[in-house]
Amino acid sequence: MAQGFSLKDDLFNADTVGRLAGYFENAGVFRAAPFEAEVMARMPPLELMARISMIADVLGNHLPSDFAEAAQAIHAALPPPLDPTKTDDDFGHFIFAPLGVFAENQGLEGHLSTSLDLLEAVTQRFSMEFSIRAFINRWPQEVLARMQDWVGHDSYHVRRLVSEGTRPKLPWGKAINIGSDQTLPLLDALHGDRTRFVTRSVANHLNDITKSDPDAALGRLAAWKTGGQQDTKELGWMTRHALRGLVKAGHPGALAQMGYAPDEPLAKAQIAMVPDTLKIGETAQVMVTLCTVKDAPLIVDYVIDFVKSNGSTAPKVFKLKVLEAKAGVPVTLEKKHLFKKGATTFTHYPGAHRAHLQVNGRKVASADFILS
Repeated sequence: MAQGFSLKDDLFNADTVGRLAGYFENAGVFRAAPFEAEVMARMPPLELMARISMIADVLGNHLPSDFAEAAQAIHAALPPPLDPTKTDDDFGHFIFAPLGVFAENQGLEGHLSTSLDLLEAVTQRFSMEFSIRAFINRWPQEVLARMQDWVGHDSYHVRRLVSEGTRPKLPWGKAINIGSDQTLPLLDALHGDRTRFVTRSVANHLNDITKSDPDAALGRLAAWKTGGQQDTKELGWMTRHALRGLVKAGHPGALAQMGYAPDEPLAKAQIAMVPDTLKIGETAQVMVTLCTVKDAPLIVDYVIDFVKSNGSTAPKVFKLKVLEAKAGVPVTLEKKHLFKKGATTFTHYPGAHRAHLQVNGRKVASADFILS
């Protein structure tokens, strides 16, 4: 039987460990074979993040015991930086992640400057967004001061580290103890960057902020639009990306900033689920008809109030279409919705459900249906 894809084995295996070991051997730091043997003997039962930590531990057995000397050895072993002519999607390789964890383990307390120099170098081979967060928590003001220098760095990977490493809700990242009032000034300096790798991170950072302080995010986007430091088209993309959560939730301020009127007058608005009685595992057709009073840009979604295990309901928004409606011209939209049985991320429960048509964040029509 064919084996399924394993991310941990794809990223950390004999070939990738051998590559890392080879860099150190070629630099005259340590012999590759003993390092590889020690790592590979311990690797098989470990999950992805545990493998990173284990390799960092093994590095400690082979690098100089003095951290300053160990950092020099790592600098000497690093391959050339990632291609500086690229502007996006050049993530490097996970095999360098243990170098950041080594810096956390050995340099956090007594070697801040040396550690930050090391992270600055390593992030140009693979992002140090996870490891930098330990230093932010331990030395917030000192790291923020260094980041003020990094926003003007020649490498866009270092500039991106400033935004990505300080994201409030970085996926897989440990929580950090600084607020948006401390990170937004950094984004002010980065939002005009000419690389999508950086601007995407800035937009994702703002999207994180919208979950706790939407007004702060909206205010920054408005200020950036006035400031004119970023290309209009790129800032428009950043705005849409940053506000995607608020738009989906129907936040009036976010919709207005993107040019969508939450109270757009409609001459007609209907939604139907066909059939209106179906079983879990079957598919319904979502059928929508609407008509505007005047020409208007619309974000059309549908919302389903799903029955939960305790009998209460919870809404979930689904995208339908973004369009430019013409006054008095009916618009008909359809989409199949599968009520998947046995899904791993969402469980359906039988009962009376309700679907809503949502236009520019406002629910304008509803229809009941039964799921059994």
